[in-house]
Amino acid sequence: MGELVERVDEQDRVLGIVERGEAIRRRWLHRVATTVCRDAQGRILVHRRPGNAARFPDQYNWLIGGAVEPGETYEDAAARELEEELGVRVPVRLAFTFLCRGAISPYWLGVHEAVIEEEMTPDASEIAWHDWLPEPAFRKALHEWPFVPDGREAFTRYAAARPGSGAR
Repeated sequence: MGELVERVDEQDRVLGIVERGEAIRRRWLHRVATTVCRDAQGRILVHRRPGNAARFPDQYNWLIGGAVEPGETYEDAAARELEEELGVRVPVRLAFTFLCRGAISPYWLGVHEAVIEEEMTPDASEIAWHDWLPEPAFRKALHEWPFVPDGREAFTRYAAARPGSGAR
């Protein structure tokens, strides 16, 4: 059996438990938790997915995350994914959720924030390259590099939700 997720409705209410692959194939809503990682200087962590990744190979992303498991909160899933993908345990704060129509399938996306000041050990099966970019350099890269499409939408919403910031 594949990875299990909670199938949810348009209001993010749980309908049942299904395999994630089936949810994607049938375009059923489910939950995904991601985190915007910043360092003490406010730079944003950007990474490139491996060339052999099943989804979005060799594309860049600024969010770390994955599916929310049955019974898990968005926050718990975001913290678990940071530990799995970066090898760090840090507090996460939910910034917002939104219904993302998705490049592959629709899903509810929980976007979190975390500050990472400790040494990371990225999982090579998830992250082929990473670097910390100041926000102006990140915004430029977002328009020039091949980013995961859903990450672009998430950044527009993230920038709009932050006081004193605007999507440019």
